[in-house]
Amino acid sequence: MKVNANTMRPGHVLEHNGKLWVITKTAIVQPGKGGAFIQLEMKDVRTGTKSIERFRTQETVERARLDEHEMTFLFAEGDSYTFMDKESYEQIAIPGEIVGDQKVFLQDGMEVTVQSFEGSPLGVEIPGKVTLTIVEADPVVKGQTASSSYKPAKLENGVSILVPPHIDTGTRVVVDTQEGTYVERAKD
Repeated sequence: MKVNANTMRPGHVLEHNGKLWVITKTAIVQPGKGGAFIQLEMKDVRTGTKSIERFRTQETVERARLDEHEMTFLFAEGDSYTFMDKESYEQIAIPGEIVGDQKVFLQDGMEVTVQSFEGSPLGVEIPGKVTLTIVEADPVVKGQTASSSYKPAKLENGVSILVPPHIDTGTRVVVDTQEGTYVERAKD
């Protein structure tokens, strides 16, 4: 299936130069001269070889047809993450390198999509946003304006993000899992 290169995200799989590649990182680069392009950090599914490729943002790439299974995250043990198929109740353990950087946002009972090719898992797609609690936040500095400044805060999963000054410890916030950034205060 042909798709625009700028729609590719970590966890997606594409066919490139006769091989299957799972995307581990993406970055849109806008050089001072010339048009923007997307840089994809990819890993060969079969050999584990890493590669960095650049595509113009309007260029099309061949996204691989994968089997997708709706699964529920159960638990993590070391660098192994266990998921349960929602239909067959079969449990599978997936290594952390396949889950990717988004593994820090996995929560018990979270619904995810596991992509596999010929029975072996290649990637895990988690929801775009999650709600987490702030466990540590710097105090507001007097004279700091709310419109332009952010302060560091630590989430319950250990990830540090920047939040507006009015967010305090104990506040539940919505976080973008792709970028790892603050979106809004959670509506309880």
